Amino acid sequence: MRTTLIVCLTFAAAASAQIKIAVNATTIESAPIFLAERMPGVQIVPVPNGRAAMAQLLNGSVDAATGSETQALINSTAEPGIRIVLTLAEARYRIIARRSAGIRRIEDLRGKKVAATINTSSQYFMREMLRTAGLRESDVRFVNLEGPDMPGSLKRGDVDAVAIWEPHAQNSLEALGTDAVVFQNSSVYKERFNLNTTTKALSDPDKRRALVNFIRAALRASERIRREPGQARVSLAPFIGTQPGIIQRVWSQFHFPANLSDDLPAVIGQVEVFVAAIQNRSPRPQTALIDPSLLAEARR
Repeated sequence: MRTTLIVCLTFAAAASAQIKIAVNATTIESAPIFLAERMPGVQIVPVPNGRAAMAQLLNGSVDAATGSETQALINSTAEPGIRIVLTLAEARYRIIARRSAGIRRIEDLRGKKVAATINTSSQYFMREMLRTAGLRESDVRFVNLEGPDMPGSLKRGDVDAVAIWEPHAQNSLEALGTDAVVFQNSSVYKERFNLNTTTKALSDPDKRRALVNFIRAALRASERIRREPGQARVSLAPFIGTQPGIIQRVWSQFHFPANLSDDLPAVIGQVEVFVAAIQNRSPRPQTALIDPSLLAEARR
């Protein structure tokens, strides 16, 4: 069944594709891509996470890729030509902790085993949440886990808390039931899940035209998602391998703005401090990372 779905995601044969877009096939944030109308000349390439999507963009296998602002920044050191051209979704993350581990407040995470996915927005969110309680990452016992592994690890007691995006946070919450404690603060971090491309693709007239047309389709899809969320949830479920009920229970964590918000540069600047630290370098100015020109053309 999964193989069939992946085949169906190919909007056009690879040989005839003007552009290829690598899309995270596990996250609700990808909804505007998967629910956009099928377009000739566009091939959607499903991948298991944002890191894989950006890796394909870097090696030239695709012309655009989805991913958080964290992944754009991490990969922009290897490819300075990366550009964010559209914010597809804004998402709130959560920390799910075991009450039976003695956790009631963020401060109680000190000395506990806290899982996040290393070098991703999951780890950034964890660090920023710890900072609200005056804690550093070194004050907890950090455990590197992928999102799908978190619910089981939390339920078994292998870890005491997880910091992650949806649907893994909800799955962790449901795995613990009444033993769960939830910590969330959207003022600390709200993920910007973007469509990214490169200056190389932007300088190719045919690829640029195809990207503009696809952004128009994503804008229309985003408007339908906002207008008819129930239908959007049902339609999205098979694309990301998640039950509609789970999507419905976490839907309030998401917004699908299809824009480039005025505060995006400030968000990127904050995340850049984290990225610079994990890459052992100084923070850089990020004035060139956002390119609003495609969105402006798509809106004409």
